[in-house]
Amino acid sequence: MALSVSSLRRWFAAGAILVILTVAGVYFYARHRVQNALKQVPEKIGLEIKQTAKGFSISRSDQGRTLFKLEASKAVQFKAGGHAELHDVTITLYGRDSSRYDKIYGSDFDYDQQTGQASAKGEVQIDLEANPEGVVNPDQAPPKDLKAPIHLKTSGLIFDQKSGDAFTKEKVEFELPEVTGSAVGVHYLAKTNVLSLDSQIKLVTTAPDSTVSAVHAVVTKDPRQVVLDHPQFEMAGRHCEADTATLSLRPDDTLGSARAAGNVLIRVAGDRGAEIHADQLDVSMTQSNTLRTAVFSGSVKADVAGDQPIQATAGRVTLDFARESQLTKVHAEDGVRLVQRQEPSSPSAAAQNLEVTSRVMDFYVGAQNRMQRAETSGPAQVVFLPVSGDGPQTIVTAGQFFAHFEEGQLSSLHGAPDARIMSKDSGQPDRVSTSENLDVEFQTGKIASLLQTGNVAYQDGERRAWGNRARYTPSDQILVLTGSPRVNDQGMTTTATTMLMNRATGDATAEGDVKSTYSDLKAQPNGALLASSSPIHVTSGMMTVHGNAAVALYSGGVRLWQDANIVNAQTIEFDRDHRSMLARGAPGKPVSTVLTQTEKNEKPVSVEITSSVLTYTDIERRAHFEKDVTAREANITVTAREMDAFLKPRETSEEGTQLEKIVASQRVLVTQPGREATGDQLVYTTADDKFVLTGGPPSIFDAEHGKVTGVSLTFFRLDGRVLVEGNNSFPTVTQTRVAR
Repeated sequence: MALSVSSLRRWFAAGAILVILTVAGVYFYARHRVQNALKQVPEKIGLEIKQTAKGFSISRSDQGRTLFKLEASKAVQFKAGGHAELHDVTITLYGRDSSRYDKIYGSDFDYDQQTGQASAKGEVQIDLEANPEGVVNPDQAPPKDLKAPIHLKTSGLIFDQKSGDAFTKEKVEFELPEVTGSAVGVHYLAKTNVLSLDSQIKLVTTAPDSTVSAVHAVVTKDPRQVVLDHPQFEMAGRHCEADTATLSLRPDDTLGSARAAGNVLIRVAGDRGAEIHADQLDVSMTQSNTLRTAVFSGSVKADVAGDQPIQATAGRVTLDFARESQLTKVHAEDGVRLVQRQEPSSPSAAAQNLEVTSRVMDFYVGAQNRMQRAETSGPAQVVFLPVSGDGPQTIVTAGQFFAHFEEGQLSSLHGAPDARIMSKDSGQPDRVSTSENLDVEFQTGKIASLLQTGNVAYQDGERRAWGNRARYTPSDQILVLTGSPRVNDQGMTTTATTMLMNRATGDATAEGDVKSTYSDLKAQPNGALLASSSPIHVTSGMMTVHGNAAVALYSGGVRLWQDANIVNAQTIEFDRDHRSMLARGAPGKPVSTVLTQTEKNEKPVSVEITSSVLTYTDIERRAHFEKDVTAREANITVTAREMDAFLKPRETSEEGTQLEKIVASQRVLVTQPGREATGDQLVYTTADDKFVLTGGPPSIFDAEHGKVTGVSLTFFRLDGRVLVEGNNSFPTVTQTRVAR
């Protein structure tokens, strides 16, 4: 924006104003000075005078004030043809209120009585000088402080006494402080008070060095304005043009406003070259001759070149200026669209194009024409597009955006209310997040982070998340949810203190007071431990999901349960689709599994099994325990290196989970009140509530009956019976204690 502002300021402050002053000078000269002065010369001289007069002056007064004074060194009248000649003429014009001190110089004038035309022979020079103190000073007194006058020079000037018109086909030259100019041909029509500069209008300024040209110009009194055809302005690599320019004057002949219409163009050369196109441009000036506002309207389009080229369009753009024509604000409205394009620093570097659309946008400018902040009015949209045209797109919308700039570069963006971020990628479901507020941080023109606060909701395919705060960093594509976050993914709902989601891989991590609930489950008739349609619940310190939410790894004090079946472990890897798990303990913190079943007397009985590792797959209905396994029921304890618990199919059990049998191996120890048994393998069947112990060889010790060994030992839990079997190679041995 700084480039276009500079060109505007120089166009109107150094170009258009000078055109107005110059043209206005010609206008008042032609209308008042020539008409009032030359028209009086024949009347004062008298056409019947035949002799030559030298050194005379003629003046005319009204109400005690001199209107003009004509001085000539010699006047000659020729009777033949009714011509009169004036030599070395000086005409001073004071105005009716003595506010002027204008002078007209000419060597020779000719007056034709028959045509009523007074013609200047040779050059005519005019000095236009204001005299604000003329009202209070003595009549005809020159100004105390003569400022640099506006100087004009022409030739062949003709004044028609009958019509009051004046014209010349010759070149007219202007000279103002720091400005020179010219035009070819001048026409003044007294009846309509219209002054025309016929062609080849050109002004050259020295501070700054610039030129203003036009094909044609028309000056009118009512309204007081100047109309330029095809004006053009050139200055230090800047070019401005339009089909027409209308300059409106105040009563003191200063520029009040200007309008350029039709194909308005402002072009700035250089590395950050720019072009502005519009149907119309309206400019208003202050009394101190500085810019107040500039309004572009009708298909406004701006193009800024550079390593990050910018294209902007709007229906109307208003520029506000402060002292010394310093731009302070740019107000764009009616379908505002801004596109900033980026070039990647290397073939592998990521780059994005930025597109902003809004009904209204305001830009606030500080020192050195650097952008300080910007804001939108009404719903707005910011789109981040891939440079190549293919790839992910990010669309950001909000009720209003507020942007801040540092060193002229975008540093932060705030959107509220109803903030919404949508990420689109070919072949992928849209990712959408909504919130009350959005804050975007930028580094070197690229997004560093996006922060959403207040009722955050996020959707990525079937994964949905909620929270009070969400922070996303594009560099690693990590989304962090805090403030009571909650995630629902394919029927799994998880809450935690903090949640992290990797949008690139689909991985997710929950930390702190993690709680997961797997709902919408279908009953598995052939399953057992996790076959119910009831929800499966998990609590832990952390949860990690890799891509597919069907498999989750829980760690840190994990507790998983469905109905009355409970598993506690240090880590549990749970597969929802297969209703399977792998649970691991830690030193001093074994895996604990609680199986609840109903006995024949309808009394619920719980069996707790602890181990270092638990592996369970519901379709197999087998829970496999490893390392330091201990199974406890009300009056019996079994320990072993490994143990398998086989469960009945749920379709055959109306009472929930039912244990079918237990197989324990390696260093088996069975403990009951008053007796214990050892062996290498134990098979317990619930149908007959019996234990079969083999290998080792098996032995049983009873405090009352002593120790018994054999090939196999069978004992019953409820009635205490023990069956011992042996063979030829390993007979049964009974050791009985004898009381002494």
